[in-house]
Amino acid sequence: MKRQEKYTIWHYLALFSLLLLLQSTLFSSRATKEISYKEFRDYLAAGRMESVVLSTNSIVGKLKDSPKEQKTDLTQPSTQSDSKTNRMKDKSQKIEKKVVRYFRVVRLEDKKLIEDLQAAKVDYRGRIESNFLSNFFFNWVLPIGFMILIWTFIFRRFSATQNQFLNLGKNKAKIQAENLKSQITFKEVAGIDEAVEEVQEIVDFLKNPDKYTRLGGKLPKGILLVGPPGTGKTLLAKAVAGEAEVPFFNISGSDFIEMFVGVGAARVRDLFKEAKQKSPCIIFIDEIDAIGKSRSRHSVSGGYDERENTLNQLLVEMDGFQSGSNVIIMGATNRPDLLDKALLRPGRFDRQVLVDKPDLNGRIDIFKVHCHNIVLADDVDFHNLAAQTPGFAGADIANVANEAALLASRKNKDQVSKQDFENAIERVVAGLEKKSKLINAKERKIVAYHESGHAIVGYFTPGADEVQKVSIVPRGFGALGYTLQMPLEDRYLMGKEELLGKIKGLLGGRAAEEIIFSDISTGASNDLERVAQIARNMITVYGMSQNLPNFSLVNKGTPGFLGQDNLMYKCSEKIEQIVDEEVLEMIQHCYEDAKNILIEKKPLLEEMANALLQKEVLEKNEIEEILGKENKS
Repeated sequence: MKRQEKYTIWHYLALFSLLLLLQSTLFSSRATKEISYKEFRDYLAAGRMESVVLSTNSIVGKLKDSPKEQKTDLTQPSTQSDSKTNRMKDKSQKIEKKVVRYFRVVRLEDKKLIEDLQAAKVDYRGRIESNFLSNFFFNWVLPIGFMILIWTFIFRRFSATQNQFLNLGKNKAKIQAENLKSQITFKEVAGIDEAVEEVQEIVDFLKNPDKYTRLGGKLPKGILLVGPPGTGKTLLAKAVAGEAEVPFFNISGSDFIEMFVGVGAARVRDLFKEAKQKSPCIIFIDEIDAIGKSRSRHSVSGGYDERENTLNQLLVEMDGFQSGSNVIIMGATNRPDLLDKALLRPGRFDRQVLVDKPDLNGRIDIFKVHCHNIVLADDVDFHNLAAQTPGFAGADIANVANEAALLASRKNKDQVSKQDFENAIERVVAGLEKKSKLINAKERKIVAYHESGHAIVGYFTPGADEVQKVSIVPRGFGALGYTLQMPLEDRYLMGKEELLGKIKGLLGGRAAEEIIFSDISTGASNDLERVAQIARNMITVYGMSQNLPNFSLVNKGTPGFLGQDNLMYKCSEKIEQIVDEEVLEMIQHCYEDAKNILIEKKPLLEEMANALLQKEVLEKNEIEEILGKENKS
């Protein structure tokens, strides 16, 4: 291919400088000495003038040798020193002849000039001045060239802008070609084995289609990866790009939409046109809910909806695939409840693969993957770390591993120890420690009893999560202390007594303040929010009400299995009053139970609070030493 040369403004400036140099060297007159008109008249009167050229504005001439230069004394005897002196004079006279031979003078109005030149027998002649080249260059070439330069610059800018408008309809998909190996493979995807198995089958579809079509089956057209944020949906798609060995088109849902009408649909058409040309291939649309939201929710009556038009074009293109095209579409979203039903029907996205948060074994595998390049100490136990991180997604575990390595590096350690991982987990869960935050003695004592109340009620309440750590070191945004409680195993179902135990443990801090100080503070605000949420969910979501048994108010159209807030059906004022009264009754009953436990264990409350005031942090073994293993329920 021929290389296309690009000329910049520096090329034009260099050309302009070259032309000026040529003009000054080729079209300039012989170098002469500028003299005054008086000197010119003196030379003429002295008979020194040999020839002159008269023009309208100037006089250029040649001088004769001076009489001193022409005179040579040969009769005078000379000594050796005199001869040396004469040779130096001759040499200097030769140099002088070369220097002052020609002259130039500005012509003045002098009526006797011609007569004087004629009388002095000077060879004179006239010359018509012609500045055609210089005038042509400065009056024509230079202005026209400058105009061409400006026009070229403006035209190129306009062409670039025009090309941008013309390219608006081009898709922005990044192509992972089949000959470019991705660094991510299925070996680096852990904790979501079922999802990996489903995707591996799709890759095998593209590599060996006859294996699956020999019995009359058809290749699936689309796979939708569904799951909470951070579970590895995009990572799984990158692994497909590394394993498929076919062109892989990667694009985000938001890349289709622009400020101009019709751009989204044009980009969808262009994407699928290019994909059909490179078949077999895979198209991956990340965050597909950006263009695939339900058309009934956000319809624009009497207007134009660019997003809806883009979705319609996507539906048409997915239906327009021929049976032998071998183009697979993958989408990823954490809001499947918002997607249009036409997009989810069989024939478009045939399969929905749930990429959920990992279980205990999955978290162990994820820790192994993310700790592969970390120098670990011998006391690091992945099983123990996985047990301390229930509910963590893959991105959370990756963050914990990275924070542990950074904490160890900050302390100039050679290895990352178990303590570094535990500190990293606390940092992710509760926030950064603020040891420099100054708290007065009274508030520090209130925080110590508050956290001790949480720990003791949680420790002696059946079904409550195990207390792992208690601290009065400020962390995060406004947290003056915290009690770390974690289950010993993954739980997918929770009974009524367990939920009530959580409420009692959260109310233990407020109850301890009332028992010790006969007053309550604002430190329980977050606890009370969580208490109200759990109690209301027990009655309105889980059907654990005494007055409204087996009754749920959750809107069927908005499932909350991916962490979205549940929307409630509209109900009567009577139902709302019953719910509110039972919520208040449940919370008050749990508060009294927590208060009774702390009154019974008041010596332990005093002992733990004093230990916290001295050490600021109590680990699990120290808590068991104070509260006693034999008394644990």
